[in-house]
Amino acid sequence: MTLSRLSLTFLLLSTRLHAGEIVAEKEGDVLRFSTEGRILCDYQMEAGEVPEGVDAIFRHGAHLHPIYSPSGRIVTGNHPDDHPWHRGVWMAWTKTEFDGAHPDFWNMGKATVGEGKKQLSAEVRFVELTKAWSGPEVAGFTSRHRFLDHSTGEERAVLDETWEVAVSSENLDGIPANLIDLVSTQVCAGEKALSLPKYHYGGLGVRGNLAWNALDAVTMLTSEGHDRVAGDATTAKWVHMGGVVDGVKTGLVVLIHPGNFRFPQPLRLNPKNPQLCVAPSQGGDWVIEPGKPYLSRYRLIAFDGAPDTAWIEARWREYGE
Repeated sequence: MTLSRLSLTFLLLSTRLHAGEIVAEKEGDVLRFSTEGRILCDYQMEAGEVPEGVDAIFRHGAHLHPIYSPSGRIVTGNHPDDHPWHRGVWMAWTKTEFDGAHPDFWNMGKATVGEGKKQLSAEVRFVELTKAWSGPEVAGFTSRHRFLDHSTGEERAVLDETWEVAVSSENLDGIPANLIDLVSTQVCAGEKALSLPKYHYGGLGVRGNLAWNALDAVTMLTSEGHDRVAGDATTAKWVHMGGVVDGVKTGLVVLIHPGNFRFPQPLRLNPKNPQLCVAPSQGGDWVIEPGKPYLSRYRLIAFDGAPDTAWIEARWREYGE
């Protein structure tokens, strides 16, 4: 069962002081959220354009980017030189088995099929924006994505995914914050299951601002007090990633809902670039089966300043309890 728009709104309204009108507005292939002249985030629907010098094979949609902090600093990255398939905030699986094939939905554009012609071996494709709304405290949308396998030379539907997203801008215990609640529901597109062997990443992906690409430019912190080195391949109920953007410390924290599969969920904290993944497949082989929806819920909070463990812990209790 998915979390309804009404439930999402109630969840947001029940614990916070509210700010101004949140506006959702379509601009081409982007759904933009803003309040009082400040952009909060964009939802990239159809595949967007790539930067100059990046192969068009890496065009992608069905993700959130950019996400802004309250001061207007961008905290996510897209099309980085080292991994042009990284795409803000997204959901995808890496190591999979489907009807004799092994589609990789994470590294979109990395693999090749055929002789001399680069093609997608698999993709997560935006299907439709089901609804979008503005509101005095919360705005949001519901959309549909499809996980497609091209690795056999034909297009095969593997998973259908629904995103339910709510966006707000709040003052939380004296700290301005932009919040995004993401509920993903994935179901098998047909009668065949998707097997997910044990693997160190795949799930919810987050790429940080490209200004954090240098090894010493980004910091990570988990609910268990681990940094990016000690926290890799551990489990947590939240994880923060941040650094300096335009002279100001900023970042975002991912709160993991306690109802999620294998909570507290395993983490992949990339040692070479500002990218993290909430990766349930680290816990061992598992399967998304026909007739059994896979539900995952996360809250993203973008804020300025260094992470304060007690403040983040209070935010997780509001969300998780």
